[in-house]
Amino acid sequence: MSAAQKTATDLTTLIILGASGDLTSRLLLPALGQLLTREPDRKIHLRGAGMEDWDDDRWRDTVKASFATTGSEKAFASVAATTYTKADITDPADLTALLAGNDGRVALYFAVPPAVTERACQALTTLEVPEGLILAIEKPFGSDEATAHALNETIAKIVPETQIFRIDHFLGRSTTLNILSARLANRVLEPVWSAEHIESIFIGYDETLGLEGRAGYYDHAGALVDMIQSHLLQVLAIVAMEPPASLSEIDFREATGAVLRATHVWQGDPVASSRRARYTAGVVQARPLPSYVDEPGVDPARDTETLAEVVFEVRNARWQGVPFTLRSGKALDDAEREVIVRFKPVRHLPQGLTGSTAPTVLRFALGPDRMTLEMNVSGDGDAFELERAPLVADLGEGTLKAYAEVLSGILDGDAMLAVRADAAEQCWRIVQPVLDAWRSGEVPLDEYPAGTDGPEGWPRP
Repeated sequence: MSAAQKTATDLTTLIILGASGDLTSRLLLPALGQLLTREPDRKIHLRGAGMEDWDDDRWRDTVKASFATTGSEKAFASVAATTYTKADITDPADLTALLAGNDGRVALYFAVPPAVTERACQALTTLEVPEGLILAIEKPFGSDEATAHALNETIAKIVPETQIFRIDHFLGRSTTLNILSARLANRVLEPVWSAEHIESIFIGYDETLGLEGRAGYYDHAGALVDMIQSHLLQVLAIVAMEPPASLSEIDFREATGAVLRATHVWQGDPVASSRRARYTAGVVQARPLPSYVDEPGVDPARDTETLAEVVFEVRNARWQGVPFTLRSGKALDDAEREVIVRFKPVRHLPQGLTGSTAPTVLRFALGPDRMTLEMNVSGDGDAFELERAPLVADLGEGTLKAYAEVLSGILDGDAMLAVRADAAEQCWRIVQPVLDAWRSGEVPLDEYPAGTDGPEGWPRP
């Protein structure tokens, strides 16, 4: 077994850097508690590190409270001996102390801002790190293709690529994995999954939430970088990839990477193929929201979009000519989150059949998970009168939270659901023409009242 291949019976020391932050208490720890509840035989030592002047008791209280949010109180016994260390993770001396004396394999989870991660990684290049060390790094990976490449070069000096986990929790979402299973494990779908039968694909992630105090990050990123550049392009890669020989880290990531290398803005025209907008004052589900520009910490001069839509194409034999529309926005009327696969019409409809002739549509709802196949069938009153009928499979919320799936991979040393170096760079390459067109003012910044479905005139999927 290689250094990167572990099982749940092996011991891992998980060190969360930025342990006092929101990401840790809101997402990482609840997911870890859920994972340990489901897999109580896992052997893990948990440590927290951060700049806050906490003691072990405060850290343990945070862990226990976070576990409770997922009903994982009993799992706390597995990590009850957890400790907290006040440390500056950009300081080589503090990093050396953190990496010393740990049991089993060590995994560093960077739950810190990107700039801090970059400085910490620079410091790690000067140290002798433990054998098999895993680095788990949150997005964004750089701010463009060049900075992503530079960060990748830095990290590669520390550990091999198989020990680098660039985290995109969308890859751990149960729905994303359901799409993979549905298209590859069913004869009714696998042969028709191509441009010969599919007319278009839509991948959307709308939110009812507004800025929620995230101006420090979001006002510099916007909807395009926050969601489409990372999460939704990764979903596109899974939807469009060639069937891999196996779901191993090598085969799976090579298949998704090949899709990203073939992905471009639709017809090479970022102006005609993209839209952007931001919300004005309105009411979302009985909750009033101010205009985005009036949110605390927002600089109106940045023209940051809160709703983005871009059409892409995958230039290969399977998908040439099929538009992939990716959309994400905030402060909308409904949290519509789904992948919509629209099939082409049948080649011939026999004379005598009337009524609905709309093409077949396959929908994957992104939480709660649901798969819906919309088809034309004979009506109740007249067998020759076609009616629309949905075939629905409720798939629930998934057994594990997305971050629990991610943590499972980290603790097992299985990088299948992590973003590979070249994929992180390709995602920036794909959206760069759109970013350039928006920054030069070639694409207007539309507006929509909070609580609506977007600007007037924007077609809905």
